[in-house]
Amino acid sequence: MDDHDDDSTMRVLRIGNDELLIRRRYETLSIINDIMIALWFTVGSAFFFWESTITAGTWLFLAGSIELIIRPAIRLTRQVHLRRFPSAGQNAYKESDQDF
Repeated sequence: MDDHDDDSTMRVLRIGNDELLIRRRYETLSIINDIMIALWFTVGSAFFFWESTITAGTWLFLAGSIELIIRPAIRLTRQVHLRRFPSAGQNAYKESDQDF
């Protein structure tokens, strides 16, 4: 477990180490997913500059679109996973809709 002293970590620590670990794992997974989305669309866009790579660019756009579907699936899975913890109810750390 990391010993970071930022406010958000401290607020989550009070609801349990297991929940903190789960939140961090899903946050990391979401960040990796967002990076992959950016890579697929950036490289795919560049591939549209050359006639010979348009098909590859189209496939990269499809990969980016699939990654966009995965993003809410990560959030839903995390919510279901956290429901198993009693502290995930009324007293849980409040997250915004923009959180991973």
